[in-house]
Amino acid sequence: MVTGGGGSIGSELVRQIAKYAPRQLIVVDIYENNAYEIQQEMVMEYGDSLNLVTLIASVRDYQRMSHIFKTYKPDVVFHAAAHKHVPLMENSPMEAIKNNVIGTFNVAFLSLFNKVGKFVMISTDKAVNPTNVMGASKRCCEMIVQYLAQQKASTTEFVCTRFGNVLGSNGSVIPLFKKQIEQGKPVTVTHPDIIRYFMTIPEAVSLVMEAASIAKGGEIFVLDMGQPVKIVTLAENLIRMYGKSPYTDVEIKFTGLRPGEKIREELLMNEEGLEKTRNKLIFIGKQLEIDGDHFIKQLWNLKNSAEKNEDAEAIRALHEIVPTFTTPEQYNSKAISNFGSPT
Repeated sequence: MVTGGGGSIGSELVRQIAKYAPRQLIVVDIYENNAYEIQQEMVMEYGDSLNLVTLIASVRDYQRMSHIFKTYKPDVVFHAAAHKHVPLMENSPMEAIKNNVIGTFNVAFLSLFNKVGKFVMISTDKAVNPTNVMGASKRCCEMIVQYLAQQKASTTEFVCTRFGNVLGSNGSVIPLFKKQIEQGKPVTVTHPDIIRYFMTIPEAVSLVMEAASIAKGGEIFVLDMGQPVKIVTLAENLIRMYGKSPYTDVEIKFTGLRPGEKIREELLMNEEGLEKTRNKLIFIGKQLEIDGDHFIKQLWNLKNSAEKNEDAEAIRALHEIVPTFTTPEQYNSKAISNFGSPT
C-alpha cells in the first residue's frame, strides 16, 4: 500500500513497485485527479496483469483507514502522504499537524494493530533542526515511527527514509523556473546564498526501496544527496539551457526568504551519528530513545490543539514535542556566522 500514491514520490513508488509484480498494489490518495492519473498509467502499462486497487481516502480519517487495512491487509506500507509546501503550511499550521502528524499516527498505529510486515515513512531533510511547521511536523512523524519501533510486542518493522528536494516534484523550483523563462518573466530566487540538496525522483525512490529492503526496524535511513547546489546557480544553468544569458536576456530577481525558509538544509541531527550500509548512498542515523508516556501525552495535546484550529496553541504544542524546532531567523543568522556565504 502506498499512501499519497498519486503524488510525486508516491506515484514513482507505485511505478517501481509494479515492476516487481506484487500480489496486489493499493494506491491511497485524497486527491482524485492524481489518483486517476497513476491508475490510468498503470492500466495502460500493465492491463489486467497488475492487481491494482485505487482508493480515495484521507489518512486523517482513522475509521476509513482502519476499514482499508482490514479489507486489504497490506504486507508493506509506504507512507508518502503529507503536506510538504513550507510557506503554505506556515500560513495553515494546523493543517500540517492534522495531515502529517495525525495522518502518520493513524497509518502507523493501524500498521501495528494489523500486523503489517513493514512500515516505511517518507521524511525530509526539513525535519532536521526544523525552522518551519512543515519540518517540525515531519520530525514529529519520525518520532512516532521511532516510538512504535521501540514497542517490544510489535511484529512490524518501522523505519523512516530522509532525503532532500527531488527535481521536478510538485512544488519544485525547476517547473517554476521553466515556466518563468518560457513566459519571458524574471526568474525568482529567494536569496543569493540559499542552497539545497537535490536528487531525481526515480533515484530517490529506488534508494527508498533498497533501504526498506535492508531495514530491521527503528532506523532513520539518510540518503546521500551529494553536494548541495546554490539555487541561483541552478537558475543560471537552466536559463543557459534555453539558449539565453542570465541577467542579460533573463532577469534573476531575489525576492527574500519565504516564511519558515532556511538558508541551508541538513540531513542529520547532531546526536544521530552515521552508520554505513552496503550501498554507499544510504546511511543509517542512530535511533533516538523516546520517553513513551511523556511523548503520548504531548502528542495528544498537539492533536487537540490542531483540531481546535488554534494556530498559536498548536505551534506551542509542536515546539514542546520537537525541542529542536527553532525560528528561521535564529537558524539563518547562526548558519551564516558559522559557515559564511556558500560558494
